[in-house]
Amino acid sequence: MLPDKVVSDICTAVDSDFERQVQFTQALVGIPSLRGQEATAQDLMADAMRERGLDVDRWKLDIDELKDLQGFSPVATSYDQAFNVVGTYRPRREKGRSLIFNGHVDVVPTGSADRWRFGPFQPRIVGKWLYGRG
Repeated sequence: MLPDKVVSDICTAVDSDFERQVQFTQALVGIPSLRGQEATAQDLMADAMRERGLDVDRWKLDIDELKDLQGFSPVATSYDQAFNVVGTYRPRREKGRSLIFNGHVDVVPTGSADRWRFGPFQPRIVGKWLYGRG
């Protein structure tokens, strides 16, 4: 259980940056990041990590290096624009355990445009909901 002060500090930080986070999420949702087209979304993520003081490593996937690894599953799309991005925070003094967040920015095809209330890559806020594909 976290001390009350820590919980309060976390809630204050979330509240104070909420609008900024919504704007960031809208920017990410606005990028058509279909499989094989993730480079622009990965650039946005790398920039956001740098702005937050993280060391950023970005590299292009090399299928020849990956294809023989256990669990590799080939895909039908090109990897020409497939990049990985990692942001690392290194404290001044190491103590305790590490924490890793893992995610992806690619999305599956959008399907027919007439099935969308709003354009899939045109983020829109209605009430308290953000709509979009990303």
